[in-house]
Amino acid sequence: MKGLKDKAVIVTGAARGIGAAMARGLAEGGAHVAVADLRKEDADAMAAQIVSAGGKAIGLAVDVRKRASVRAMIDATVAAFSGLDVIFNNAGIAQVKPFLEISEEDWQTVLDVNALGVLIGMQEAVKTFQALKRRGKIVNTASIAGKQGYEPLAHYSASKFAVVALTQAAARAFGNQGITANCICPGVVATPMWKLIDQGFQEHGLSKSPEEAFNTFAASAVLGRPSQADDLVGVARFLASSESDFMTGQSLLVDGGMVFT
Repeated sequence: MKGLKDKAVIVTGAARGIGAAMARGLAEGGAHVAVADLRKEDADAMAAQIVSAGGKAIGLAVDVRKRASVRAMIDATVAAFSGLDVIFNNAGIAQVKPFLEISEEDWQTVLDVNALGVLIGMQEAVKTFQALKRRGKIVNTASIAGKQGYEPLAHYSASKFAVVALTQAAARAFGNQGITANCICPGVVATPMWKLIDQGFQEHGLSKSPEEAFNTFAASAVLGRPSQADDLVGVARFLASSESDFMTGQSLLVDGGMVFT
């Protein structure tokens, strides 16, 4: 893709699901991709798939909640690819809990990964862009739950609203340096995360059968089908490429028409 070739890109949470699809798609577009995930063996396996398909990739371990780990991930990427151009803060978790049952521990667990992890990733990437004197790009994964609150996913929704707010704040803070920040808001995507969400609905007696919650939510998409991870690849490539250079602070809904804003 124009403006993507040889760009050094990090994707967190890239061993599976949306992150894996993005990593593969970016590499197919000519980017050099650091596949980052909590378990290095999983990251290495996905990086190996990309390399075997003719792309350029490395696998890295990262715990996005820990600044030293994020710093090490970025430093390893800069060393491997002679710089950093784009970071996708994609790693995230979900938890199903009825509103009145959400505990302080539940809140902290979800917000630490989904919001604090994004904040740290953005901060450390910006420091790197500044040091390298590059007009870098930040792309965060939010959700339709960052546009509308869903129960029993209230704390997950709060974390994704936070991602949208952080994206807008960073766009205002660093636009005068040519650093852009945007986010992608997927809908109901057939990924391992949604299998866990489905299980949570069943465990709390909110659904009766596997995939019932997934199918119920997905039915509201006006395009008439659930989303697949590959549906996010086109917008990921666009936001990583030079074709989006004059876009910042935006949250792009890629949900098949579930939420209109």
